Amino acid sequence: MIKTVIIEDEKPASRKLERMLSNFPDIELIAKIESVEEGIAWFSENEHPQLIFSDIVLGDGLSFDIFEKVPTKGFIIYTTAFDQYTLKAFKLNSIDYLLKPILEEDLSGAVEKFKSFIPSGDTIGSQDIKQLIRKEKSILSRVLVKIGYNLKIVQTHEISCFFSENKIVYLQTEDRIYPSDFTLDELVETLDEKKFFRVNRQFIINSDYIKNIHTSPYYKVELNFQPEEEITVSRDRVKDFKDWLVS
Repeated sequence: MIKTVIIEDEKPASRKLERMLSNFPDIELIAKIESVEEGIAWFSENEHPQLIFSDIVLGDGLSFDIFEKVPTKGFIIYTTAFDQYTLKAFKLNSIDYLLKPILEEDLSGAVEKFKSFIPSGDTIGSQDIKQLIRKEKSILSRVLVKIGYNLKIVQTHEISCFFSENKIVYLQTEDRIYPSDFTLDELVETLDEKKFFRVNRQFIINSDYIKNIHTSPYYKVELNFQPEEEITVSRDRVKDFKDWLVS
């Protein structure tokens, strides 16, 4: 049996996930946790499960806080309505990321993904988990941005570039510029590398929006939609840039 824990502070969501998991005869739910404080205590005192389904935003903090204080020995499938946490989630033993409301087919896919990591259902060390997860790079497909008191989802294919200014990373779309919660280093790790390339310390560009490339006296990229700043390719990135264009 696959010993499993649910971390969720909303009782209806917890009960729904429990019902959905009851359809898997090889999954045994051993605990339901509702807060960061409870989670730290439980994982400190009990044998860790093989699989954890965890919401991210809890009443007293983020579930990341649990696993940063008590290194987990199990795989995590995060369940949340907020896509902005994808990057951090995949750095903490996460093998999948389910957006609410969770669909049956998405849950089944996540469970099967877990089983593909450990066909026998045995537990393994946390360092081995990290090595397995690194083999599967998560691709960021959308970004959550804040506009006043509202939230907006922007698909990454709508973004011509990301750029940093005054320690804030912005994204450019056809209609406007939005601030984000990411760093350029985080984005490089999770954006589709076939589409996005970091040309210098300030800019990551999307190949779909390249309008023109000047090569003299230095490489300069013009995008269909871009901020006022000139986009140049760092000298040490020119070869990689040209290889990326034809990859």
